[in-house]
Amino acid sequence: MQEPHLVYIADPMCSWCWGFSPVVQAIEQRFGTALPIRLVLGGLRPWTREAMGPADRADVRSHWEHVHEASGQPFDFGFFEREHFVYDTEPASRAIVVLRRRGMSTALEGLRRIQRAFYADNRDVTDPEVLAALSTELGVDAAQFRAEFDSAQAHDETRGDFALAQSAGIRGFPTLIAGHGGDQPYTLITHGFQPAERVLAAVQAWLDTAGPGPSVDSGQACALH
Repeated sequence: MQEPHLVYIADPMCSWCWGFSPVVQAIEQRFGTALPIRLVLGGLRPWTREAMGPADRADVRSHWEHVHEASGQPFDFGFFEREHFVYDTEPASRAIVVLRRRGMSTALEGLRRIQRAFYADNRDVTDPEVLAALSTELGVDAAQFRAEFDSAQAHDETRGDFALAQSAGIRGFPTLIAGHGGDQPYTLITHGFQPAERVLAAVQAWLDTAGPGPSVDSGQACALH
C-alpha cells in the first residue's frame, strides 16, 4: 500500500480493543476512504489450552471494569459465571482473517461484531459455530465460512499476522501506526487505549506533516503474555 494509511493491530478478545472500537469508527467517519485502515491480528493469547482459574477470572474482570469505566463500552459480566472457559484468541482471529478476504471494511465490521458478541452478548467466540453464525450477519455463507475457517491457508494466514505483529515489536493492543508503505518508516499514533479526540488529533497532525509527527502517549493496553 503506497498511500497514506493506518495499520491497526488488535485482537478480538482484547478488552482494551473493544474499548477502542468507537475510536476506530470515529477515524473512519472523519477520514473515510482517504485514509484506509489495514487490520492486523496481533495474537493476544493464541492456542491457550488451560481453562481460566479463579485468579485468571479476577484479573480479566478487573480489566473489563477499567475498560468500561474509561470507554463506556458495554460488558456482560455474566461471562464470569462460565466454568472451564479456555481463553484462546486464535479462533476469533482466524474468523476475521477469513472475513478480511472480503475486504478490509468487512474485516473491521467483523471485528466489531465479534467483539460485541463476546463482551456485550456473552457469546462464546471460541466456538466455530458461533463464529459461523456471526459471519452470516455480514453476508457470508455459513458453509463457505466453515470451509475457509478450517483450511490450512486460514491457519497459516493467521499465524502470519501474529508473526508480523511480533516482528514489528508490538507487545500490546490496541496499537495504531501510520505510514505510506514501501521502505518508509511508520509512525506510532497510539499504543494502548486513548479517547477519540486525542487519537483524531494525532492522526490529523501526522497527515498535516505527511511524516513523523507527535504520537499519543501510551495508554492502557492488553499486553502479550
